[in-house]
Amino acid sequence: MESIRVLLIEDHTIVRQGVIALLGTAEDIEVVGEAGDGRSGIDECRRLRPDVVVCDLALPGLSGLEVIKRLASEEPAPKVIVLSMYHDDVWVQRALEAGAAGYLLKGVGVKDLVKVIRKVAGGERHLSPGAARSAENDPLSEREREVLTLLAEGHTSKEIGSILGISRRTAEHHRARLMQKLSIHDVPGLTRYAIRCGLVDQNLK
Repeated sequence: MESIRVLLIEDHTIVRQGVIALLGTAEDIEVVGEAGDGRSGIDECRRLRPDVVVCDLALPGLSGLEVIKRLASEEPAPKVIVLSMYHDDVWVQRALEAGAAGYLLKGVGVKDLVKVIRKVAGGERHLSPGAARSAENDPLSEREREVLTLLAEGHTSKEIGSILGISRRTAEHHRARLMQKLSIHDVPGLTRYAIRCGLVDQNLK
């Protein structure tokens, strides 16, 4: 039986080395490469053509979400498992929307990680219990996330309406609903929330 070829993208060396050592105990899994940032991770993926990529979200240079999106367009596209400390519902939702096949919270046991790698390599999807609860309990609709992102990027209600093809009044209604759902009552607060959840690049602010 051929081994499942895995690439690890993680910026913390000690975490990267630990995961590689743990995966080395599985006879059917081979870690073929590693990278400490998003751009080199994509380069290594194109060079090594792994079956599965285990990727953090908080990466220097190029975010984990952007890495997932770019890898999804590769031929053949690897299966991506997010291994992250972030359990916020928006992170989970955005990772899945970007194309992730699995989402695990850091601290998962090596046996669970091995099982999920096998599962995802076989074409299934997996969320750890904490991540699954976050995805199920996402308080925002897709439209509300779109409005939140545009607000955080500095667009006015009129501009948001034009971009999304809705009226200014509808855009303002969505903004009011966002504030109510999140208990955040000003645009700077919404912007900080969007940055924290990875909807916009904090370097733009």
